[in-house]
Amino acid sequence: MKKIALVTYLDKGAYDSTTVESEDDKLLIFLKQKGLDIEKVIWNDVNINWEDYSLAILKSSWDYFDLVDDFYIWLDLLATKKVKLLNPIDVVKWNSDKRYLKEIETAGLKIIPSVFIHKNENVKLEDFFEKFNSNELIVKPCISGGAKNTFKVTVDQVDEINQKLNLLVQEEDFIIQPFLPEILEDGEWSFIFFNGIYSHSLVKRAKPGDFRVQPAHGGSVHPQKPGNDLIALAQQYVDSFAKNCLYARVDGTLVNGEFLLMELELIEPFLFLNTDPKNYERYYKALGELI
Repeated sequence: MKKIALVTYLDKGAYDSTTVESEDDKLLIFLKQKGLDIEKVIWNDVNINWEDYSLAILKSSWDYFDLVDDFYIWLDLLATKKVKLLNPIDVVKWNSDKRYLKEIETAGLKIIPSVFIHKNENVKLEDFFEKFNSNELIVKPCISGGAKNTFKVTVDQVDEINQKLNLLVQEEDFIIQPFLPEILEDGEWSFIFFNGIYSHSLVKRAKPGDFRVQPAHGGSVHPQKPGNDLIALAQQYVDSFAKNCLYARVDGTLVNGEFLLMELELIEPFLFLNTDPKNYERYYKALGELI
């Protein structure tokens, strides 16, 4: 049997944090103990012979959005070499651009209200406060992660951010959304599924004075045991858009009792496996079903 590649990235310190344990290493040890021939591989390492691998698990390619053209070339290379990727290549390509949210909304599932700004389009952020009936906005690239080039915009800042954004829009597409105060008050939910089956969930909260919930920016993690009704809501996104996926993370928040999707994470999400020892076993079971 050929080896399995647990795909990661060349760590230059940009996305690391002492507040996040090395999930990759603990998962790797666990899967090796289960008898799998698996090793960590950097996705864009030119010295790798991908024909040596029958399966690649996309685990932490945290720099893909900085090198997205190279990333797409790499995905095509795997297809040429007939290396099975989890999650599937077509799903990963679809999920790499936040415009996928429009497709989810068209399917009748709830998302945070979103407007997409095309490259080179002239942006006037002041128009969106009234459109969203909101005093604050969130602006971020359509292909991004880790809060890169993400702005929280108030009326007082709008001229300053307009200038920055109109420069950035010359390079790529952006998404504009209302900032939801519920994220500061109640946190951001994450529901993790393995091969379409619910595993665990948590709420992420930003540190005081910040709006970013990522642990790398000081956010905290709080494991949860949600009711079946909330799990069922998250399940709808997975059933419709994450078929044959080893993992899926459904991120969103509750507004007036209604769940609104922020992102459906299918490429490189942190899976918070450390919140329950059984999570590793559930991951392994799902992997066995898809190999």
